[in-house]
Amino acid sequence: MKEDLGFQIHKYEASDKNIWNEFLLKCKNYHFMFNRDFMEYHADRFEDFSLIFKNEKGKIVALLPGNIEDNIFYSHQGLTFGGFLINRDVHASDMLELFTLLKIYLKQKNIDKIIYKCIPVIYHNYPAQEDLYALFRNDAKLYRRDISVSIDLNEEYSYSESKRRSVNKLKKNGVSCEEVDQPSMVWGVIREVLRQHHNQQPVHNEDEIDLLKSRFPNDIRAYKCCLDGNIVAAAVTFETERVVHTQYLASNDKGRENKVLDYVIDYLIDKSKKNAKIFDFGTSNENEGQYLNIGLIDQKERFGARGIVHDYYSIDL
Repeated sequence: MKEDLGFQIHKYEASDKNIWNEFLLKCKNYHFMFNRDFMEYHADRFEDFSLIFKNEKGKIVALLPGNIEDNIFYSHQGLTFGGFLINRDVHASDMLELFTLLKIYLKQKNIDKIIYKCIPVIYHNYPAQEDLYALFRNDAKLYRRDISVSIDLNEEYSYSESKRRSVNKLKKNGVSCEEVDQPSMVWGVIREVLRQHHNQQPVHNEDEIDLLKSRFPNDIRAYKCCLDGNIVAAAVTFETERVVHTQYLASNDKGRENKVLDYVIDYLIDKSKKNAKIFDFGTSNENEGQYLNIGLIDQKERFGARGIVHDYYSIDL
């Protein structure tokens, strides 16, 4: 892309859905969560302010999923992460220009601040950190950093001795794990565990997760784990071409007593090795990244997973 090529910006409209989704498929940091059919399942909760960037010939060069709240632009409050979605044609100098244009545009809309949630590097299908350099050049402040842990399935990794023993014992005790057609089939366990142990509700309700599963049948998968014929643990994964991410992992009291989640995780890791490159457990933080749940992350690390950060930046306008 030529350095002297100017860019234009406009706010996403419903009529842009097809061109948004078509360009998304070409992005080197693609994730199905940025598909409008995913983003719009909770459209009533957020004031969408997604942006489309084009060159002077009218060709799309970048997308930026976003929403507005209290004069702050977020990318994106309703998604695990956000940021610029770009293809291989965008160079570092182009990204600097895109950020300049973004700041000018948002100031004109009386926006006071940008909150930018970077796409973790494990989701890059090709190097795509031009935005990090542009953030630095625009005096962005790293105000939050969460840590996830992942397994590189193409490299050697090993379970701790305790996890190996636990998995082997469960395999002998008749525990079974299988995929289910509808995630709502395991939502009882997930709701129970989140309520009892975290005083929380699932991010998605039964209708929402089943709707998303119907729209993305190969990207969202759900599993039940049974002991003595009863569901004692459940898992829901969000999957891309490269990454299998455990969106939900839950085990009820009987499952906890028998450490059934160890079996579930081993089952998912083994299944993921056939197609994916990364198995990701998700973050173990609270309080804007300042608190690390050491017990939780330790359990994940005992499967051989190691750190991947999720960064959050702010820019005052």
